[in-house]
This record gives sequence, C-alpha cells and structure tokens, in this order.
Amino acid sequence: MAALAEADLRADAVDPASARIGPNALLQLHPLLREAGLAGPVYAAAGVTEMPDGSGMIDERPVARVHQELRRLAPDRAADLAYEAGVGTGRYILAHRIPRMAQTLLVAMPAPVAARLLSRAIAANAWTFAGSGDFRVVSPFVFELRDNPIVRGERADHPLCDWHCGVFTTLYAALVHPHMRCTETTCCAMGAPACRFELARAA
Repeated sequence: MAALAEADLRADAVDPASARIGPNALLQLHPLLREAGLAGPVYAAAGVTEMPDGSGMIDERPVARVHQELRRLAPDRAADLAYEAGVGTGRYILAHRIPRMAQTLLVAMPAPVAARLLSRAIAANAWTFAGSGDFRVVSPFVFELRDNPIVRGERADHPLCDWHCGVFTTLYAALVHPHMRCTETTCCAMGAPACRFELARAA
C-alpha cells in the first residue's frame, strides 16, 4: 500500500512519435470487434495487420487509429464497444496489476480514502491509457487528460472517450464503491482543453 500512497499525481506528456500505450487498449477491443463483424473493416481502415502479444507496451498510433476508425465506420455501436473494452481492461488490471492484498485493504477503507489512494496509483501508471497525453489527478474523483491520443484530431459534438470511462468505472466500482460510475464531462474532440472524467455514485 505504500506504493499507492506515494505515487505521483501527474503523468507528463511525451513525444507522440515514440509514445507507447498499454496493449489492452487494443487487445480488449479485439474480441468485441470480431463478434460484431467489424474487425476486418476497422483494421483495414486503420492499417493494422496483427495483434500485439500482450507482453509489453505498444505504439499508441495504431491503437488510436483503430478506435477512431471504429467511431467512423460504426458510429451507432462504437461507444458501447469501446466502453465494454474499457471494462475488460479494468478487469485485467484488477486480475493482474493490483495485488489482492491491496484490493482487500482498499475495499475495507472509507470511500474517500480508498479513492485518494487509487487515484494516486492510477496516476503512477497513467501510461496504460494516456500514452503521449498529459494526465492529471484534479481530485480523487476527477481526472483530466490533455491531448488525449485516442481522440487526437477528431471533432465531435459529444464526448468520445468511452473506453476510458469503462476502465475508470470498473476500477472504482470494484475498489471504492460498487455504485461508482465515470462520466466524461468535457472532451478534447469537442474543443475542450482536456478530456475530463468525473466519478460519482450512480443515483
């Protein structure tokens, strides 16, 4: 738990040309695309010819292209598919990246304390989902991601970062309170300076 308490609250941006992102940003989406019959057209449009093996970080650029081409080719299904991929990513993190003892301790804590420690751990491992973006913990229940690579260059009239919302909802619902839900309130694709994610208990 000491590592959780001591984690930095900011992950600075890096050069997009050399930026890496966690492989689950693609691996968790892959089976959903196949089931939906979208894998072929999405990967062809994104120029992706093979899946990562999951053993290490991967180039963020093809990942971003896959997410963006999904939104372009299947606008009515993209949000749900991306969110479910985020849920899968969150479950992977719980199963493989956060020690069971740490999870047990977080669940036993008051929600505000658990959220503070979890947000620090998320910031310390922001490379998983931020890539070359600039991630910041505004509060234990509010995150901002500037220059989000997953929506870089896109324009929309609504928030697009459903994958991120799925990740954060899954982690907070498991470790802070089962009714926690993440909502993206501003998005870089809408012209905002940052994608802003707010966590609160669902009514």
